[in-house]
Amino acid sequence: MKIISIQNNLGIPKYKQIIITVEKGIEEGKLIKGDKLPSVNKVSIEFSLSRDTVLQAYDELKKRGIIYAIPGKGYYVKSIAVTIKQRIFLLFDELNIFKEDIYNAFLKNIGNDVQVDIFFHHFNIQVFQKLINDSNGNYTKYIIMPTNLAEAASVIKTLPVNEVYILDQTNPELKSFPAVYQNFVKDIYDRLLEGKSKLDKYEKLIMIFPGFREPLGMRIGFENFCRDFAFNYEIITEFENQKINKGEVYIIPSDRDLVRVIEKSKLQNLQLGDDFGIISYNETPLKKVVENGITTISTNFDAMGRILAQMILKGKKEQIENKCTLIIRNSL
Repeated sequence: MKIISIQNNLGIPKYKQIIITVEKGIEEGKLIKGDKLPSVNKVSIEFSLSRDTVLQAYDELKKRGIIYAIPGKGYYVKSIAVTIKQRIFLLFDELNIFKEDIYNAFLKNIGNDVQVDIFFHHFNIQVFQKLINDSNGNYTKYIIMPTNLAEAASVIKTLPVNEVYILDQTNPELKSFPAVYQNFVKDIYDRLLEGKSKLDKYEKLIMIFPGFREPLGMRIGFENFCRDFAFNYEIITEFENQKINKGEVYIIPSDRDLVRVIEKSKLQNLQLGDDFGIISYNETPLKKVVENGITTISTNFDAMGRILAQMILKGKKEQIENKCTLIIRNSL
């Protein structure tokens, strides 16, 4: 039974004709899961094609998860889901409500003929490297959230250069890759400047910055703002056993620390918004109602997922800075 056929002067590249005939063979039931495809050499000789042309077709089918290779033996049918035109490797740092918003917006906008496999590296460079190494060559697109991992760039550069997109955080080592990202230095500086008239009423600005998961740009932007406008400020790594003094404003990237500060203020009988202030990082629905409203600095996570999907669908190679806003509520 002949599986692959090539026609000259058809106006369709030869490697695409190979892909189409394999897909048609699966759709018609001529190929089922586990069947072996004709070897690269056999197709090359039979149709007077270069090995690279045949390999290009087989590699694309492999990236889409339709076939797989056994070294020294050949290529076999892995899946009969030929309607899947792209398989996307999505590597997040961790799962939280903000990443869930990005993920849901991305899925909503990427289309129905795309398979998205999501993974998490949990800020561990060994896990990060293993997941990328294991996925290399098996997907049509790679979306990577490198966070602040020191060796992330060198690992990412082992992937096919034209198939990689960077999400959320980027750095000069990754400037050649398209990205949808937050400019943390600029975002926190500009948003604090926007709220400066409120901050002027307080005596001291305190950032709670553990420094493990939090982007370093937050700290840099905060320090630059405080120095430029002569604010008394402090950066602490944890809030445990900390006393809240009247006239302080806490800038809090972590929601765990946000809860700790609010709990401590109740023990001290302090009134949020009057005795002290809070600016939380990243908007959530609960922050609209907790303590009559928590002031936030936040990017639009839904927009981040939507823009990324549009970039991939349209084949755009851009670096897009996602917008950030200050939402002033009762806590400031």
